[in-house]
Amino acid sequence: MSGNGESAVLTERRGRVMVITLNRPEAMNAINGALSEGLWSAIQDLNSDSGLTAGVLTGAGKGFCSGMDLKAFSRGEDIGPMLEFVQNGAAKPLIGAIEGFALAGGLELALSCDLLVAARNAKLGIPEVGVGLFAAGAGLFRLPGRVGYGTAMEMAITGDPITAEQAADRGLVSRLAEPGHALGEALTLAERIARNAPLAVAASKQLVRATQGATEEELWKIQRPHMATVWKSNDAKEGPRAFAEKRPPEWTGT
Repeated sequence: MSGNGESAVLTERRGRVMVITLNRPEAMNAINGALSEGLWSAIQDLNSDSGLTAGVLTGAGKGFCSGMDLKAFSRGEDIGPMLEFVQNGAAKPLIGAIEGFALAGGLELALSCDLLVAARNAKLGIPEVGVGLFAAGAGLFRLPGRVGYGTAMEMAITGDPITAEQAADRGLVSRLAEPGHALGEALTLAERIARNAPLAVAASKQLVRATQGATEEELWKIQRPHMATVWKSNDAKEGPRAFAEKRPPEWTGT
C-alpha cells in the first residue's frame, strides 16, 4: 500500500491489478484538491506500468464518493486533475467497486470506469439540481447511454437516485455484490481480466468505448494504430507459443 495515513488516495498492487482507494472516509470521500491530484496520479501510474493490466477504484469507509467537497470548492482548491480523469478515464480497464453511495461527482467518477460492481444496497444519483447546479462532469452526457434516455432524464431533473438493482437492470452496473463485498467481487473480475494479454485488453477496452457515438468508418481508423501495436508485440508472439506448448502465457505488456 502506497501513501501514508494522511493520503487522500491510496494505491495497492495485487498481482497485475492496482487497487485505488479514495481515502477521505470522514468526508464521505468528497472530492477536494488532494483527492483530485492523488486520483489522477494513481491513474497515470496504472497507465504507465507495464506490469499492471487493470485497476479497481473504490472508496474507504461507508461509501464510494459523495461528490464535490463544496467547502474545498469555495476555498478555490484545484480539482483540475479530477476533471482530467473524468474526461480521459484510464488507458487500461478500470472497475469501480461501489459500496453505500456514488452521488453527484462520485457517480461521474464511477461513469469514468469501464465496469461497475455495486453492493445491492448502494444508491447512485446526480442530485446537483437540488443545490442549484447540474452534473457538469459528463454525467449528463454519459448516463443516457448507460441507463436509457428516460431514466437518465428523470435522474437529472429530479435529483433522485436509483438503486444498485435498478442500475444493474439498465446495464449501468455489471455485477451486484452483497453489502461489504463489492471490492472482493471487483477484484475477482479484475483478476479474470488480468489473465489476458495486457496490450490486447487495453486495445479492446479503448475500441469498445469508442463505439459510443462513433461511425463504423471512424472506428476502422481508430482501430488501425491498435492493430499495429498489438499485432507486433511480444505478447502476440507469446500467446500462440504458450498455446502450442500447452502452458499458461507469461505476459509482459510489451
